[in-house]
Amino acid sequence: MASFPPRVNEKEIVRAGTIGELLAPAAPFDKKCGGENWTVAFAPDGSYFAWSQGYRVVKLVPWSQGLKDFLLHGSKNVTNSSCLKLARQNSNGGQKNKPPEHVIDCGDIVWSLAFGSSVPEKQSRCVNIEWHRFRFGQDQLLLATGLNNGRIKIWDVYTGKLLLNLVDHIEMVRDLTFAPDGSLLLVSASRDKTLRVWDLKDDGNMMKVLRGHQNWVYSCAFSPDCSMLCSVGASKAVFLWNMDKYTMIRRLEGHHHDVVACDFSPDGALLATASYDTRVYVWDPHNGDLLMEFGHLFPPPTPIFAGGANDRWVRAVSFSHDGLHVASLADDKMVRFWRIDEDCPVQVAPLSNGLCCAFSTDGSVLAAGTHDGSVYFWATPRQVPSLQHICRMSIRRVMSTQEVQKLPVPSKILAFLSYRV
Repeated sequence: MASFPPRVNEKEIVRAGTIGELLAPAAPFDKKCGGENWTVAFAPDGSYFAWSQGYRVVKLVPWSQGLKDFLLHGSKNVTNSSCLKLARQNSNGGQKNKPPEHVIDCGDIVWSLAFGSSVPEKQSRCVNIEWHRFRFGQDQLLLATGLNNGRIKIWDVYTGKLLLNLVDHIEMVRDLTFAPDGSLLLVSASRDKTLRVWDLKDDGNMMKVLRGHQNWVYSCAFSPDCSMLCSVGASKAVFLWNMDKYTMIRRLEGHHHDVVACDFSPDGALLATASYDTRVYVWDPHNGDLLMEFGHLFPPPTPIFAGGANDRWVRAVSFSHDGLHVASLADDKMVRFWRIDEDCPVQVAPLSNGLCCAFSTDGSVLAAGTHDGSVYFWATPRQVPSLQHICRMSIRRVMSTQEVQKLPVPSKILAFLSYRV
């Protein structure tokens, strides 16, 4: 079995440039919790990078200083201690109210992380409540951590202070996602087969329970306009939800194994899902059409083999902010960067025991976490988007597929706007 189609010469594929790495510290003496790095996240404003380095601990690193440290060392091995040293050197330079680095003991194994920031004009959806315990300012940055015991803890990133402890899930919180509109609406995905919607501007009130999954829920993601939520899980489940009415829109059929990760494109026109069936699928979330398939095993396994232990489980997928590239991470010890209009990776990088990945806020760097609690960073493919693609993204940010199809333009333009060419 091969990692690429027969027509592709693996040696000719560009190797992604290594930026640096953050190495996990030595295991604590008690070893009461696992050491895996299940989740990494970048702050929406690019100010911080967070990683679960195992053993209950989350590390918050000022991203600009960390990146400078990587470049300063010429892309050599960069430990978190050297990153800390540089951050301390710069801690007196104009951010007195924003400590440069935090190490947070969450009290249990950390399975999920998400950054959230507030926009004042986005009020709590519980409009009848006038008094709130917390008033989140515009310059406040929050970090949500999902734990093995089912709890969700909300932290102030700048102070490291615990603000809220959300208790409702009865099993592990596998993923968290904030609505990107600054409303501080938080959705959690759990092994208790539910998704829960929390309003942090209403002191963390649990507003809604989304039911439909028959097994574990692995991941969830908001569309950029916050109108839709995708959730994926065991038993091939891919669900789309209407987040205005909190109702299910549709289930997407096509995967042959557990679906473990999902992400929307920056314009909301595409949805990528990653599965243990060795595939990443790219869908049109507005009508449920399957548009693209990125394979990690060739020849592609039949459903009976795709549904088992095939040594090519895809663990993570992430859309780049240019809307042109998708990153995937699989058990074949490889990270792949794909273009949305090509079925073969444009760049690859070696990575053993990878578990999660995320693009930096500006899309220039991909971070990936591993079983040993470390994080590795690569420069992403750099390509100036065409004017046509920029126009397409601008249109798709405000128009659904159904609305695009009604435009009085030639069929070729309609196909391009619908990502069908």
